[in-house]
Amino acid sequence: MEAVVERVVTGAHYGLRDWLAQRITAAIMAVYTVIVLAVLIGGAPISHAVWKDLFAQGWMRVATLLFAASFAWHAWVGMRDILMDYVKPAGARLTLEVAVLLAVAGYLGWTIQILWR
Repeated sequence: MEAVVERVVTGAHYGLRDWLAQRITAAIMAVYTVIVLAVLIGGAPISHAVWKDLFAQGWMRVATLLFAASFAWHAWVGMRDILMDYVKPAGARLTLEVAVLLAVAGYLGWTIQILWR
């Protein structure tokens, strides 16, 4: 007689994909931070005009958008994992996940508006 083993699935188990996403987005954010620090430390004293000229360049806007998108994805994966681990009632977890998604999307949209208005 064979014993039937029932698996209890808890959480989504995104695993390697999310681990890799966290590492890649963190690396992108670290490289951007080093570039910004190098530009700010090595250039003219910081003023509104210097800041405006820096962001008038297309490469800086694209790099900043890549940073913002990486930050948004990094934040979403981290917050989703925290919510899956610590918020057990499904309704509360879903509500918080939607709130996080809306906030992250709003901030990313706001970043795009600032960069290309």
